[in-house]
Amino acid sequence: MKVRQRELVSTEVKPMVAQDASSIHLDKPIYTLSVASEILETHPRTLMMYEHLNMIKPKRTVTNRRRYSQRDLMKLQAIQALTRKHGVNLAGVRYILALLKTLQLSGMEPPDGLKDLDVSLLDV
Repeated sequence: MKVRQRELVSTEVKPMVAQDASSIHLDKPIYTLSVASEILETHPRTLMMYEHLNMIKPKRTVTNRRRYSQRDLMKLQAIQALTRKHGVNLAGVRYILALLKTLQLSGMEPPDGLKDLDVSLLDV
């Protein structure tokens, strides 16, 4: 008996802007915990820890199951970029994301090392 493995088409989460009825709204809670952790290539417990630390707040179903939106995944990717590529701890991640959002709102450019992080669509 052959077992088929799931293949991920792309692990990169791209922001989708609602332009027509077929596109996904950024705040629509569609990803389960297991799917979100698979997309982000992290352990589900890590996502639960981020929720416990109030870094992310997934929506809940009637049966209390977590559902992550596209915007949640974008924020989680920013958290991963800061922790993995830049070696920042989670307290620093909060601070940096808030600073980047403030810089973006005031029309200033972010520092050279953080230009790859786009916080324009994130809720910080």
